[in-house]
Amino acid sequence: MKQDPAPPTRASPKRTKPAAPPRIVILAPEPLIDGGRYAPKRTVGEEVAIKATIFADGHDVLKAVVKVKAPNSRKWVEHPLAHIDKDVAGDTYAGGFPVEALGRHQWTIEAWIDAFASWREELRRKVDFGETELAGELSEGVLLLDAAKERAKGGDRKIIKNALETLSDPEVDEPLKHQAALDPELAAAIDRYPDRSQSATLDEPLVLDADPERARFGSWYELFPRSWGGFKGTAEAVPQIAALGFDVLYLTPIHPIGVTNRKGPNNTLTAGPEDPGSPWAIGMKGVGGHEAVHPELGTLEDFADLVRTADEHGLQIAIDFAIQCSADHPWLTEHPEWFHRRPDGSLKYAENPPKKYQDIYNVNFQCEDWKGLWNTLRDIVLLWVQRGVKVFRVDNPHTKSFAFWEWMIAEVRAKHPDTIFLAEAFTRRAVMRTLAKLGFNQSYTYFTWQYSRWELEQYVQELAYETADYYRPNFFANTPDILTEQLQHGGRAMFEARLVLAATLSPTYGIYSGYEWIEHTAVKPGSEEYLDSEKYEAKQRTLDGAPLNGLIRLLNEARGAHPALQHLSNITFLDTQNDGLIAYIKQTGDDAVLAVVCLDPQWAQEGSVHVPDHLGLPWEFQVQDLLDGSRYDWHVGPNYVRLAPGDRQAHLFRVVRG
Repeated sequence: MKQDPAPPTRASPKRTKPAAPPRIVILAPEPLIDGGRYAPKRTVGEEVAIKATIFADGHDVLKAVVKVKAPNSRKWVEHPLAHIDKDVAGDTYAGGFPVEALGRHQWTIEAWIDAFASWREELRRKVDFGETELAGELSEGVLLLDAAKERAKGGDRKIIKNALETLSDPEVDEPLKHQAALDPELAAAIDRYPDRSQSATLDEPLVLDADPERARFGSWYELFPRSWGGFKGTAEAVPQIAALGFDVLYLTPIHPIGVTNRKGPNNTLTAGPEDPGSPWAIGMKGVGGHEAVHPELGTLEDFADLVRTADEHGLQIAIDFAIQCSADHPWLTEHPEWFHRRPDGSLKYAENPPKKYQDIYNVNFQCEDWKGLWNTLRDIVLLWVQRGVKVFRVDNPHTKSFAFWEWMIAEVRAKHPDTIFLAEAFTRRAVMRTLAKLGFNQSYTYFTWQYSRWELEQYVQELAYETADYYRPNFFANTPDILTEQLQHGGRAMFEARLVLAATLSPTYGIYSGYEWIEHTAVKPGSEEYLDSEKYEAKQRTLDGAPLNGLIRLLNEARGAHPALQHLSNITFLDTQNDGLIAYIKQTGDDAVLAVVCLDPQWAQEGSVHVPDHLGLPWEFQVQDLLDGSRYDWHVGPNYVRLAPGDRQAHLFRVVRG
């Protein structure tokens, strides 16, 4: 009986033994925010300092690198990490990489056991100890050199081959073999072709956002275009604003203003026929909303001329991105589903008790058509980017969806990584910090309400060293909403002190127009609102003859000339032995700038500014005041200073080198 043929046999797949888990542990990589959830911030041109704890079992020598992949690149670029505390048996490795491109970078750490360096170190110790019978150790070296020879190329391969021949030759005396094995040139050749078969990396690459320099350093001037003659009048003022040394010209909302429920002077509920209303009540029937400009300011062509003029004078235009609508905004009729409604169908106007905004309605970020709303808002920003705007001051972002901001900013910056967003969020610390982590490049701060020496020192230390990886402060000395009690009652001396503090403590600061004129009258006692606020009426603005112009120009010139004033985390506060004086030094490379400010607007204050020896300054040195050119001899230790309101409110010294 014929049997059916046996089924064909199939070769079993070759099974390879799984590699042993890496022996190396990598812990606490820096910079890291919330376990890698958010991206630290740097600016193009800066060096990113990398640090991690790296170790393995045993006593093998480890090598490590940081690997970086720039935006839109497939290539990982390596930079070495050095073992920085091995003398005290520590496990810290550190190094860094330069930021050369805008946008989101990926980075990781790779570490490996350097078998040759480990063997070489063991051999060196034994030779130094006087051991001579090391044939077994040399046989191990032969295997390592043979493997290294296969990896190497060119001249390095020849160096390794020669050493291998020496160690393998039975006719060569052991001392000569030791010498060949320990040759630094051989070690360098093998280092260039490392064996990473026993390497470990971070579980997932980490991220870092690289912003333009203006995100870190800049001087802002804020104005209402309607008080300067619209776009054309503002363009005519640009050369003068630029001559004062400002980098960013921030325009309050430039869009059409609603008529329904329009506010009158000093926030009254009834507006007259000539009252212009609040620019933050955006939207006018028949004219448009966030995509349009108010006809009274000019045309889009006029706006384009303003942007072009600003660019010619080294100024960037910033506009206000305020996600709120007047009752006349087209969206209320085109997309009524985007707004909050009460059960009876009525709309609820915006409130921030005790403030009420009867002329404004907020959108609903979680409405059924939230995707349509989000996309529209993103497209509004992209539209203004196309019109030449790369800086946006965002109004009250803490009252809007956090998820929206993270998504929207990422969407915009993926296409335009040179875009900058400033968060106007005067709210709780955790909220302000989270907005910065989510992507805002700059943030308003509590600076305006930090009055005493202790308050200023503690707050700046927090910003400079606790949150510096993600929170970039913008120290506005005043805003249309903030006229502090200090400014109301401190006179010119207080305006000068706060200006110097804002401009020298933070690399980014700003003033709202009127500051240079020492405008200080509040609408009523206990209020921080200006009397006859420009938010509700137009003024006739000019810079000509403003009493603080000279100080503003000198401060901005100093900021531009001295890298030390362009950074945040380089500050050291100095003891003055008098809380009426605050002193601090900023150092970047060889550049050092030392400030002493009188915090008292009425009485002269004197003290002794102590320069500690750990700053690296000469025992005796000269300083020159950048505000009047005068020179003084200073030294490490106590230095007498007297400042008197009306005479001199502050010193801003450069440390003279050579």
